[in-house]
Amino acid sequence: MTDFMNYLVLGLTRGAMYALIALGYTLVYGVLQLINFAHSEVFMSGAFGSFIVIHAIVGNGAHTDSWAVPLLILLGIVSGGFTAAVVAWTLERVAYRPLRKRGAPKLAFLISAIGASFFLSQFAGKLFHRFQNQPFPAFFDQDTVAFHIFGARVRVIQLVIMGAAVVMMIFLDRLVTKTKLGRSIRAVSEDAPTAALMGIDIDRTISRTFVIGGALGGAAGFLFGLTLGFGNQMGFLPGVKAFAAAVLGGIGNIRGAMIGGLLLGVVENMVPLVGIDTKWTDVVAFVVLVLVLMFRPTGIIGERLGRAA
Repeated sequence: MTDFMNYLVLGLTRGAMYALIALGYTLVYGVLQLINFAHSEVFMSGAFGSFIVIHAIVGNGAHTDSWAVPLLILLGIVSGGFTAAVVAWTLERVAYRPLRKRGAPKLAFLISAIGASFFLSQFAGKLFHRFQNQPFPAFFDQDTVAFHIFGARVRVIQLVIMGAAVVMMIFLDRLVTKTKLGRSIRAVSEDAPTAALMGIDIDRTISRTFVIGGALGGAAGFLFGLTLGFGNQMGFLPGVKAFAAAVLGGIGNIRGAMIGGLLLGVVENMVPLVGIDTKWTDVVAFVVLVLVLMFRPTGIIGERLGRAA
């Protein structure tokens, strides 16, 4: 039971980050019906943005006062989210909107997304080269145990990640289901031409959707960088897994992305518990994805964003 709970906590922690990234994929798919393959680099930009801000304030973080730790965590989430939101907004204006205005085929969007992904990755490598080998500022002891549950150790950093993820996911769910902007997003997802006839600004709605998805991905970038390190190639594997999580839950469905991210994180962290070598973790995670889609081709929930409410 102790081992199971330890792996479960680890899985929920990793899954919470996957879910935040997956929400960016599912939001964009909901309004454009295309996959933003550059979202993994949007996630990466959040890690770099938050690192620069936190590093400028506390350096390596060795002598940070305990009272400042919550403020630094909040600042890291905000700065990471803001950086990624700006990158996502720019990406929509430069890489997608011109194609949409010209009625370009879906393949053009795909090629543009892949090109933007490579550009952002290489650009970050050149621009932030001097930061590549530096660890994220250690402004608090991440191994501090908050409490035990059935013998499992729950660390402070795990509570921070899961707590922040839950707050942001609830906020997004309420935003989409209860606000005017949320109604606009759902209307564009359901039928963009009809939404335009009803007075909804399609371009503004799409742009704001990119910003929201980018902000969530950037916040996840800070949390990921804080716990697992960062670099200009950090976005690829978490991005692929987050995309798999979005598909697992039901691409285009917000609650599906949340469930898919948490489930994928738990599954891949349970691999050692059943006696499988950890090098097979990624393989097992994607095998589970395939098996689920064989029986639920539209994912676990399988509704589009426009019908999620």
